[in-house]
Amino acid sequence: MNKNLFATALTYPAPSANYRGESEENRTVMQKITDGRFGFPIISPEAMRNALREMLAGYGLPCNRKRLHNEEQLAVKFEEYPDARKFADDFFFGYLLALDKKGKKSLAEAKGENHPFKRDSVLRMNLAKGLVPYRYDALLTQSPVNVESPWQNAGTSALLHRETAVTAFQYPFAFNLNDVYGGTGPDEETRKQWLAAILRAIAEMSGVAGNHARSLFQMAPASIVIRVTERLVPGYDSYGFNVDDKGSVTLPEIVDGLTKDDYPGEEFYLGGTFVKQMGNEIMESLEKKGVHLFRMADKALAAVSQETAGIDFLHRPQ
Repeated sequence: MNKNLFATALTYPAPSANYRGESEENRTVMQKITDGRFGFPIISPEAMRNALREMLAGYGLPCNRKRLHNEEQLAVKFEEYPDARKFADDFFFGYLLALDKKGKKSLAEAKGENHPFKRDSVLRMNLAKGLVPYRYDALLTQSPVNVESPWQNAGTSALLHRETAVTAFQYPFAFNLNDVYGGTGPDEETRKQWLAAILRAIAEMSGVAGNHARSLFQMAPASIVIRVTERLVPGYDSYGFNVDDKGSVTLPEIVDGLTKDDYPGEEFYLGGTFVKQMGNEIMESLEKKGVHLFRMADKALAAVSQETAGIDFLHRPQ
């Protein structure tokens, strides 16, 4: 399939003390990036990819890597050498084997002489960026001292200082469908099942790495724009969502471009909150251009899943 899938997802806004960087004594620092004169909260694509990997395993897909949560540092375990033909996470997220001579011999004995040492990621993602700048907000919470217990983490209570933001995050992602259906991997029917599963995982993404053990922040899209095209680039700003003075979500470049025939409307799927907030006149104009409009972001993703994998993950037979 000589097509590419480009998309930008926008989450719902919520208070967030997640997605933190290094701590300064008892101050938990939120990761940020400077854009113009302001610093914006960010979430790494690695954190989202880890969440997607765990969700695919939760769906019952074969996955090679898993987190070990009872170690003294971040740790993972692989069931065997990476194999894109066998494991969905190796297929989508790629891998790199930096092996010495002995390791290469062991790999050849286990997987054959021509087994690849590396594989590019089929799913491409970029940073999730907050829609509004960080405003120097912080929360102070008290951690009590643990007294007369079988164990103790610290000898005194502590005042915890957490940087906090109230924002939605937007993040772009893409698939080259030639990579999905070509090259090393399982049979075509399995590839379709796996593609539908990862699109479903994006539609309900949760558990993104950070402070989610005790804090809730949804990464599932509240709004989404998707383009399925033969072009090699999306042709629009991948961070194009805005919030106007009334609090409404807008996507000005794409909506204006579609109404003025800058883009072929039939390649675009728009879904979620910003579609609900569109005026009837704009919706009618976009529909005439062939744009696929959905009131829910997951329905837009399910429609794209139907087009690219032949599976509507919201209405698949039980």
